[in-house]
Amino acid sequence: MTDATLGDQRAATGTLLGLALGDALGFPTEFNDVPSIIAKCGPWREMELPGKAFVSDDTQMTLSVARALRTAMDRGVLGPRGLEGPLREEFVKWYESPDNNRAPGRTCLTACSLLKEEGRAWQDASQIGSKGCGANMRVAPVGIVPGLSDDQRAGAAQLQSGLTHGHPTALAASDLTAHAVRLLARGTAPGGLVDALRAYARDNRGRYHHDWLGDLWTRAQDPTPEHFIGRGWDECLRVLDRLEAALRSPDPEEDPCRATGEGWIAEEALATGLLCFLLFPDEPVTALRRAACSSGDSDSIACLAGAFAGAYAGAGAWPTAWADRIEHGSELVTLGALWDA
Repeated sequence: MTDATLGDQRAATGTLLGLALGDALGFPTEFNDVPSIIAKCGPWREMELPGKAFVSDDTQMTLSVARALRTAMDRGVLGPRGLEGPLREEFVKWYESPDNNRAPGRTCLTACSLLKEEGRAWQDASQIGSKGCGANMRVAPVGIVPGLSDDQRAGAAQLQSGLTHGHPTALAASDLTAHAVRLLARGTAPGGLVDALRAYARDNRGRYHHDWLGDLWTRAQDPTPEHFIGRGWDECLRVLDRLEAALRSPDPEEDPCRATGEGWIAEEALATGLLCFLLFPDEPVTALRRAACSSGDSDSIACLAGAFAGAYAGAGAWPTAWADRIEHGSELVTLGALWDA
């Protein structure tokens, strides 16, 4: 599939809607084990979207990233200086919003409180020790916005992570998540996805994006920037090995978190979201249900599974009755239509 055909598939709209639907489906099940979820929601293959389909901080912050990208690109060619300001502004708006009551992550709250301070470099606000999934639960817009070079896409993915989550694994997992969305939107077959992601991780293992990240690496204890970022890519490669092992003998009825992790950290959220999608590449709603019925960070796992499924299958993957009642649906569709065009 080429970029010229993406508008027919409406991959951007499918990605954003899928992310939000997964978030809303998994939000009520977060912090529950699988038996408790089944007791509350019934058989996992029959889980229904709540009547009031509220989203968590995952979708809220995805919209922050999407708005920042739109603003930065409206002003000119996307670059680190042009994106940092809008990202910072949108993250602080989210932090101060009265709607920021959807179980937000501590790392995001801490970093955003520091980003409010005028004159503080964003690298000094970044939580260098955190690789929480808040880094990549929100990165999908970077994968679907058109017109970016590979360097711009990687840099933007890592920058949006770095403003809050500065750990090298958070940076690498965010880059890898955006790349997965991009590959699927461009028609990469699900069966070849893991190998493509592994190749990308290996190719980028020693590459530190100085223009986008500045001196962030100096906040850690690494001897060089290449050593710093390499640690993150190595952890991503290890979790891709776990994902590949799970796919060799898949068990759709098993809690996916048992194979690839509970998703509280960035690389495990990526892997478990991918696992749920790859178990059901042609059944996007089933992939969401499997992700939401998991013992870990179910809303983040399901939002990533939804982003992958929507990128691959397009907007038509999602039931109209679900899409019509998702919170922020109008803005999600508007942004998707902008980028699908």
